[in-house]
Amino acid sequence: MLEFRTQGYNGYSVKYSPFFDSRVAVAASANFGLVGNGRLYILGLTANGVVAEKWFDTQDSLFDTTWSESHENQILAASGDGSIKLFDISLDNFPIQSWQEHAREVFSVHWNLVAKDTFLSSSWDGTVKIWNPTHPTSLTTLPTHSCTYSAQFSPHSPSILSAVSSDSHLRIFDLRTPASASNHLTLSIPIHTPPKARPGLAPPVGIPPSEALTHDWNKYRDSVLATAGVDRAIRTFDIRAPGAGPVAVLPGHEYAVRRIAWSPHLSDILLSASYDMTCRVWTDGSAMGQSKDDILADPMVFGGGREMGRMGRHTEFVTGVDWCLFGAEGWCASCGWDERVLVWDVKAIMGP
Repeated sequence: MLEFRTQGYNGYSVKYSPFFDSRVAVAASANFGLVGNGRLYILGLTANGVVAEKWFDTQDSLFDTTWSESHENQILAASGDGSIKLFDISLDNFPIQSWQEHAREVFSVHWNLVAKDTFLSSSWDGTVKIWNPTHPTSLTTLPTHSCTYSAQFSPHSPSILSAVSSDSHLRIFDLRTPASASNHLTLSIPIHTPPKARPGLAPPVGIPPSEALTHDWNKYRDSVLATAGVDRAIRTFDIRAPGAGPVAVLPGHEYAVRRIAWSPHLSDILLSASYDMTCRVWTDGSAMGQSKDDILADPMVFGGGREMGRMGRHTEFVTGVDWCLFGAEGWCASCGWDERVLVWDVKAIMGP
């Protein structure tokens, strides 16, 4: 396990470069993001450990980052002052572009993985905005009417995107549809809906709505997403059956789940980071059967998934986690409020 100390700055998001297996970016904030500066670290993984190749200081806290899919040296940062900044790591000090349209903190940014010429941002102001890095203003604004903590483009389509927000809903937008009254909204799934009852067992207990903090698209099954948040449970949904409730429910974290990420190598494996100071690796059960014993052991579990291991080396809230796309499958990076970035092998913590 490799470690880097973000001295004086608390980590909020960590992302591996899609171009280099040895380059990681970390968005961090002073004073836990409550007040003060932000810093975007560009880290290199070397034979001598993790080294800071460069960093950029910002006037306000940074809450998320995403690498450009079209330019190996460009990277976006989401700021607490409502701005989005584009940096070129081959240049010094200042962003090469900055956009200021959001009225509140920008909490997520995500690059289009298919078209590669657009990116999105989501904000506490209740909107998701679509941008082109060469345009001075946003291309589209999609209202969610609630604090939107996480938004993503589908990795399978250039025009489908998703968002989860404080009203406990997963929204799917399709930019190919007419804007009309629905603003491209095609689905709105209540995350807290209990799963369908199973024969011979008591119906699942309903859970009150709670804030959804994170979600991710499965990299192999183009209709499957996972969501997580304040109620501590990870859920997977199939958008082909939006009314069916969750396909799988994975309880286990002791506090809110701050970030989840599906494996780029295996269709049933996902990684989570939580305020309980752990990162955990899960299978959603899609690659194996479910026994009656599993169901009876924990009535909250649904869909046959289970926790496969956990990493507890962080000493504060874990806020970011990301998989390495390259090399031996299973390497990942995590960051947290303990001012540490850890690079580690998921296989080392997985049980049988």
